[in-house]
Amino acid sequence: MEQNPWRTQKIKQIYENPWIKVEEHEVINPAGNPGIYGKVHFKNKALGIIPVDEEGNTWLIGQYRYPLDCYSWEIPMGGGSIEIDILESAKRELKEETGLTAKKWTEILKIHTSNSVTNEEGFVYLAQDLEQGETEFEETEILAIKKLPFKKALEMVLNGEITDGISVAGILKVARVFGI
Repeated sequence: MEQNPWRTQKIKQIYENPWIKVEEHEVINPAGNPGIYGKVHFKNKALGIIPVDEEGNTWLIGQYRYPLDCYSWEIPMGGGSIEIDILESAKRELKEETGLTAKKWTEILKIHTSNSVTNEEGFVYLAQDLEQGETEFEETEILAIKKLPFKKALEMVLNGEITDGISVAGILKVARVFGI
């Protein structure tokens, strides 16, 4: 069914900060009964970048993820303003987190990160023809950078060492479609 079976009766904003807005929706559910639905609206697009050099190496970023209370290895990623071209934001994030710039960019994936509670959209790019420069970390980031063969990153996905959804989806897609 492609038609929306939910009917919104009232929307109340619960919380807002520079990155998200949380709303409570009073609804009539698909069975015709009243209910509530929570929605997290992201103010940025999620983006991930898989840089791959001529030797088949990639870069991962390690950092502590506060909401999960654990350390995470991920592809370079961040947020891009909905008002700025997402590719320009991807280029900025790659430079910030790895110091890399790329001459060749390929959008490989669009993903909805948790579509039962949020409207967040994510995009993943393959970055190639790389040049190394200096990183430009944000003040909220303490990052570790790991250069490794792409096949090792794929192994990390398959054995559960990489669990971030955008990273998992992007790495699997690159492995499948590009055979790297």
